[in-house]
Amino acid sequence: MTIELHTWNTPNGRKISVALEEMGLPYTVIPVNISKGEQMAAAFLEISPNNKIPAIVDPDGPDGKRVSIFESGAILLYLGEKTGKFLPKSLTERIPVYEWLMWQMGGFGPMPGQVHHFIALENEQDRAYGLKRYMAETRRLYGVLDRRLAGRDYVANDLSVADFAILGWAWRHPRHKVDLADFTNVKRWYDALMARPATKRGMDAKLD
Repeated sequence: MTIELHTWNTPNGRKISVALEEMGLPYTVIPVNISKGEQMAAAFLEISPNNKIPAIVDPDGPDGKRVSIFESGAILLYLGEKTGKFLPKSLTERIPVYEWLMWQMGGFGPMPGQVHHFIALENEQDRAYGLKRYMAETRRLYGVLDRRLAGRDYVANDLSVADFAILGWAWRHPRHKVDLADFTNVKRWYDALMARPATKRGMDAKLD
C-alpha cells in the first residue's frame, strides 16, 4: 500500500524521499506549504503534534493497521524496521547508525539551519553575530563528518538511514556557504550517494 509523505522541499523532507526511493516503497507526496502556514492546520496537527514536516502515514503499519509518524529521525528508523533495509539487524552494528543519526538530528541540521536563518536577514548588524557563530559551528560539524568518513564509505560502515539523514542537510551546502572541496572525504561520500539512481530519484521528487 502507498505511504503518504506529508512534506515540503526542505532538507528534512529530502531525507525521507531519498529513503523511500532507496527502500523501494511506493509513496505519494502531499505537499505542506510551510511558507503559507499549512503545517498549522488541524488535520496536519493530528499526524504531526509539533506542527513540523515531514510526517508520514502508513496504511499498512504494524499488524496491518494505519500508523502515522512524525520527526524525520523517527520516520527513518521506522522505515528501516519496516523494510529491514539500511538498518543492521545486530545491535552492535546499529550503534553507529544510532550515533550518527542522533548527531545529525542534534547538530548537523539545527546548526546549518541557523545559518540559513541569519544569512537571509537584511540588517547586517543582525546578521553578523549569528553568521559568525553558526557558520563556525557548521564548519566544525563538517570537519567531524570528514574525519569519520576517512577510510570508510559510509558513516556507519554500511549504507544506512544515518547517511540519508545527513545527506538531506549536506545537500544544502551551497546555501550554508560550505565548499565541499574543503572536506574531501565528505565530498567523496556526497558525490557517491548522489550518483545512486534511487537517491537521485529521491532528490528529484517534487515535494512542493
